[in-house]
Amino acid sequence: MPVAVTFKTRTSWREKLERVKEPKLVRIPASMQRRFGNGIMLIPRPLDVDELIRKVPKGRLVTQSRIREVLARAYGADVTCPITTGIFVRIVAEAAQEEAREGKKRITPFWRVVRDDGSLIEKFPGGVEAQADRLRAEGHDLEFGKKTRVRMNAGVIAEIEMARPY
Repeated sequence: MPVAVTFKTRTSWREKLERVKEPKLVRIPASMQRRFGNGIMLIPRPLDVDELIRKVPKGRLVTQSRIREVLARAYGADVTCPITTGIFVRIVAEAAQEEAREGKKRITPFWRVVRDDGSLIEKFPGGVEAQADRLRAEGHDLEFGKKTRVRMNAGVIAEIEMARPY
């Protein structure tokens, strides 16, 4: 009688987060030079993004742009790739949600990441509604309209830094 074999068809978000990848410094691609100019662009590691988000304390927020600025400075680059950083923020969020489902209490506080204009991120686990609930629970005021935004009061953006990795 044949034996049933179960294949794992999906890589977990945690595995995606922890993939051994080295950050890369590349010339800013021609397609991005109009926005960023000439210079060096960092392609970060997912774990670098996770490290920075973990530093954001309760009651504070961080923007995706701030994450990119801190990473670029730490690696000596002019800019950090916004595309890969956005993807890695999503991986961090999904990995944290996996850990929460497994019963882990201390997870990366991905819900504290917002866009530059304070709008919430619909691709996070549970969507904008879940992010809004978590932010309200931490005392943030939200504005509802076309987009849900958190009020960006003075001092709400966390001061985060990253030591030079080399």
